[in-house]
Amino acid sequence: MNAIIKIPTPFNEPVYSYAPGSREKKDLKAHLEKMLNEKIEIPLIIGGKEILSGNMADCRCPHDHNHLLAQYHTAGPPELDKAVKEAQKAWKDWSVMDWKSRTSIFLRAAELLATKYRYILNAATMLGQSKTVYQAEIDAACELIDFYRFNPSYMRQIYTQQPDSSHEIWNYMEYRALEGFVFAVTPFNFTSIAGNLPTSPAMMGNTVLWKPASSAVYSAYFITQLLKEAGLPDGVINFVPGPGRYVGDPVLEKPELAGVHFTGSTPVFQGMWKTIGSNIMNYKTYPRIVGETGGKDFVFVHASADAEAVTTALIRGAFEYQGQKCSAASRAYIPSNLWPSIKESLSDEIKTIKMGDINDFTNFIGAVIDKPAFDSIVEFIEYAKKSKEANIVCGGNYDDSKGYFIEPTLVVVTNPKDKLMEEEIFGPVLTIYVYPENKYKETLKICDTTSPYGLTGAVFANDRKAIDEAFVALRHAAGNFYINDKPTGAVVSQQPFGGARGSGTNDKAGSYLNLLRWTSARAVKENLRPPRDYRYPFLNEE
Repeated sequence: MNAIIKIPTPFNEPVYSYAPGSREKKDLKAHLEKMLNEKIEIPLIIGGKEILSGNMADCRCPHDHNHLLAQYHTAGPPELDKAVKEAQKAWKDWSVMDWKSRTSIFLRAAELLATKYRYILNAATMLGQSKTVYQAEIDAACELIDFYRFNPSYMRQIYTQQPDSSHEIWNYMEYRALEGFVFAVTPFNFTSIAGNLPTSPAMMGNTVLWKPASSAVYSAYFITQLLKEAGLPDGVINFVPGPGRYVGDPVLEKPELAGVHFTGSTPVFQGMWKTIGSNIMNYKTYPRIVGETGGKDFVFVHASADAEAVTTALIRGAFEYQGQKCSAASRAYIPSNLWPSIKESLSDEIKTIKMGDINDFTNFIGAVIDKPAFDSIVEFIEYAKKSKEANIVCGGNYDDSKGYFIEPTLVVVTNPKDKLMEEEIFGPVLTIYVYPENKYKETLKICDTTSPYGLTGAVFANDRKAIDEAFVALRHAAGNFYINDKPTGAVVSQQPFGGARGSGTNDKAGSYLNLLRWTSARAVKENLRPPRDYRYPFLNEE
């Protein structure tokens, strides 16, 4: 086609309210009931074909772990070998396909998700990951739709970045796919991340092996159906769920590995990086490594802050989705002058939070994802109960008899370097250090140096000088920094997401920066009037 195509102007998908009597609430409830009353079998999808390995694992509701939603086949060495071959086979056509054709697939996926698949993905996320209706809506529907609308626009933006030319010379840049496949490893806590990590490299012409988190295979499977209906060719994204040690390690040893797109824990990412380093001599190209990992996200409160706003931000930031967000508020620094009022309001408000089955839309939180997560979080709570430097202000109870339920828990510590202030908990536990109100600058330094992470953080103050001081002192403590707002809820195109230090490579999902990692540029110089004599003028004598 002889045309320079414009992308439809992207916009952020409106969030449905699911208010009583609304059409969306009725439709979603119908999907929840349907999916609760059926058990499906989830295959591997390799080269567009459904593969049954026979090695099975379960998908269960975290809030009712006796309820079996699905069983899925897991990948082993034979399936992974086949997936690599199919990815390489698909690469030959996909990597050179016209960019507008690739774009159209993901724009169509956005529209399918905004309509036909909205309630399917929301219901799957609610049931399989124990998200409330609102948390599912902003994640599985709106954010993923935003990725599929904005990323094509960012792709075009990259392609338009071209070098200057000079007299008789035409210079231009081609943005090629990476030479090999990308390995996408996605987490349980965001369906939108699960849908973005394999597709953002694919948009740039790459083929992908996708290993979803074992605790979120259920929703991930419906994403494969969405992409198939949108027209994604066979073999471009190969769906290979299974335990990390059986999938990840063999894939990382493949010579065709060209990149890793990862979201998950810091130790797992560091282990993957180490494996890649030890195999570096075997790869055909240096793999691109992109990862968003852990966080110990902070809320820092100045003496001039609005106490009521702080209370709301802490509750939403720390306890929405059971604190299982990479960006969740996990530690807070509160000045002594505000602590009495904030302590009272926090305690009173936390006691009103309803917890239970997400099918009851009046519940504010559900269950944590699985037994290992439950046990890990409980270990921190029990530590707090026994520690002489910690005091549980409210919460601290838990019960896994039916679902993996842990109360929103508020802990105050006297030691700002306590492990509850340093280590990632990834659950509904908020730890607070009360500092002397006249030690603001000193405590900023403590905040900056306490945790190895650098993902998100927030400062609350009405004093602009205090905000500016925090802005500078905490420059490297958070890749996403919030002023008078909770440290969660980044929106595609508005707050590109990612952090550095122990939190990842800060390649900013939700912006052109992430897509740039999935392309390999080729500079082309075309001489419009080639020289016909090797001799330069300086060779002539006067």
